[in-house]
Amino acid sequence: MAAYKPVVVQACPKLGERITQDTLYWRGYKTPVQIKEFGAINNIDFSPVPPYNYAVAASSRIHIYGRYSQEPIKTFSRFRRAAYCATYRDDGRLLASGSEDCIICLFDVNGKAPLRQFEGHTKPVHLVGFLSDKYRIFSGSDDYSSNLWDIPSATEIISYSEHTDYVRCGCASKVNADVFITGSYDHTVKLFDTRTKSSVMTIEHGHPVESVLLFPSGGLLVSAGGRYVKVWDVLKGGQLLVSLKNHHKTVTCLCLNSSGQRLLSGSLDRHVKIYSTTSYKVVHSFNYATSILSLALSPEDETIVVGMTNGVLNVKHRKPEEKTENSPKKRQPAYRTYVKGKTFMPKQEDFCVSKPVKRVLRKYDKLLRSFQSSKALDAVLEPPIMLHTPEVTVAVMQELHRRGTLRSALAGRDEKQVNLLLTFVARRVIEPRFTPVLVTVADILTDIYQPVVGQSEIVDKQFLKLQEAIGKEIDYQEELLECLGMMDALFATFTKKKDACLEENKSNGVAEIIEANKNY
Repeated sequence: MAAYKPVVVQACPKLGERITQDTLYWRGYKTPVQIKEFGAINNIDFSPVPPYNYAVAASSRIHIYGRYSQEPIKTFSRFRRAAYCATYRDDGRLLASGSEDCIICLFDVNGKAPLRQFEGHTKPVHLVGFLSDKYRIFSGSDDYSSNLWDIPSATEIISYSEHTDYVRCGCASKVNADVFITGSYDHTVKLFDTRTKSSVMTIEHGHPVESVLLFPSGGLLVSAGGRYVKVWDVLKGGQLLVSLKNHHKTVTCLCLNSSGQRLLSGSLDRHVKIYSTTSYKVVHSFNYATSILSLALSPEDETIVVGMTNGVLNVKHRKPEEKTENSPKKRQPAYRTYVKGKTFMPKQEDFCVSKPVKRVLRKYDKLLRSFQSSKALDAVLEPPIMLHTPEVTVAVMQELHRRGTLRSALAGRDEKQVNLLLTFVARRVIEPRFTPVLVTVADILTDIYQPVVGQSEIVDKQFLKLQEAIGKEIDYQEELLECLGMMDALFATFTKKKDACLEENKSNGVAEIIEANKNY
């Protein structure tokens, strides 16, 4: 009896992934560390001075984590209700926070009780930040107001009430100590100068603004809201430079790397996109388990911290660079040592002994060898095989058809199995490499299960999807044939014109020769 030959799976070329310097750089982070908090992570902020601890606002607490610690090294729990933000001052010594208590608290990072409490808002405070002079605080609240506070006297300096909806984000200019920016759910971003009594610039974002970011130079402003990330030129009066729409759901947070050359955005679609600030194209992306609410990058890009809606804090650390030793390397054997004997050709009188190669058969091959057609088809209808290697499923179907047992393998299946088969066929029948085999499978399925149509809503729905997919593909093919016909007509016209020009040139040449002979 001849040995069993395994099923030949058609190999199709795959497009290789484009590896760039950004890909290598952003992949250079270790496996993330997961830290569970008490509630959704509302805000994350890194200290601007070593050792670069970071503050996390979640539930009714603010935790301070060391860069490599998995337990908080300090906790501020003087909140009766949810804490929404925690922001470090530029020197890393003070921490300001807002909460649902309508109070702004100022903490010493080495203390426990608040140093100052600023009262004046009537609704929860979602935005707190320091101006670059370090002695004033700006805030934004759900009462539609943006206030400016004096730290030494703990008094309100001025209150702006220009927004018409919740003020949820903002930032301060590092160049000018009198300028800060707020973003609101009224779709606007406003720029305030503390020396004036009203805003000096209003930018219409078009969606509820979730996050704003000012470049270190102070010339460019980034706003995020809805599915859009927009970049504005502040020096040109708020002119829109570019609008990015790379997320599928609302963008919730923004961040810049230490050099300012990469912009990071986090979204409810569970992705963090990284853009180049020169071309504004996506150079890399990270995937996470659930929706993202907050994002922060350490000052040296050594740590990425992402906060999610399920209360999980995801921390990634950069892998340490390998140090190259200057010690002399041991001398390796010469190349000829490895290839010695590989080119030896046996003589005629030599007796060659070949080592038997043990062939390992896959599950579906073993079942096919024992003529268990239905079980072999079940083996390749498992979700991992169907999703990642559909060519294996199609190859087994083709082998069953060649043997003449495809109909018996497809028959006698229950509602769940028929649903699985029809789902696979409807999804893959439009791929040219699978079409010849799957069209045959679709015909057999229709013949076998036509009598039971109308008894199961699930099966009926899959048949309708299959019909729709094949109908669309036929329409596409007809449109392509029409395009080919038009192109053929155009090419034929060009060819006729070219031939006519050549004949005209030839006739002109002959006439000139005859006239020259006459003159001669």
